[in-house]
Amino acid sequence: MDDKEELTIGLVSISDRASQGVYKDEGVPALEQWLTHAVVNPLTFVARIIPDDQPVIENTLKELADLESCNLILTTGGTGPAPRDITPEATLAVADKLMPGFGEQMRQISLRFVPTAILSRQVAVIRGSTLIINLPGQPKSIRETLEGLKDDAGKPVVHGIFAAVPYCVDLIGGPYIETNDDVCKAFRPKSAIRKSK
Repeated sequence: MDDKEELTIGLVSISDRASQGVYKDEGVPALEQWLTHAVVNPLTFVARIIPDDQPVIENTLKELADLESCNLILTTGGTGPAPRDITPEATLAVADKLMPGFGEQMRQISLRFVPTAILSRQVAVIRGSTLIINLPGQPKSIRETLEGLKDDAGKPVVHGIFAAVPYCVDLIGGPYIETNDDVCKAFRPKSAIRKSK
């Protein structure tokens, strides 16, 4: 019998054009694929594709956190410096607590590839018992940011941000997230690790 706790994840792609059907959204499918490989728990995804509109983003994040009871919300898109990029502002507007380390680490990872990573404004926050993280817009960048970078032997060179997500979710009262170590090994202090039954 599988006694792993179910995890509910909100996936929000923020793009004027994708929300209008001008082009096919790639963010949500990329997130679903990565999470399905990385997380061992049973997963329920609640997906939304919405425009770059601050009230819409704020209301969507509130809905997913407060009504859909998502333990984790991952957004993709809208974190650059362009006038329509207002995902961080909307995320901060619904926050109870800021989690600046996530944004700092995402930029560290991306800076290994492009100097323009310093233009990224991703933030992470806690609303109630939900962790909300802004991710980049490109599927390749999403994977690198979540998973980190490994050398040829598979040893982490730079840790991805998802390694810290399970323990953060523990601390805010969410389910105990277990990961596939081959994709991304969750880090917890020894005192917080549950023994497998």
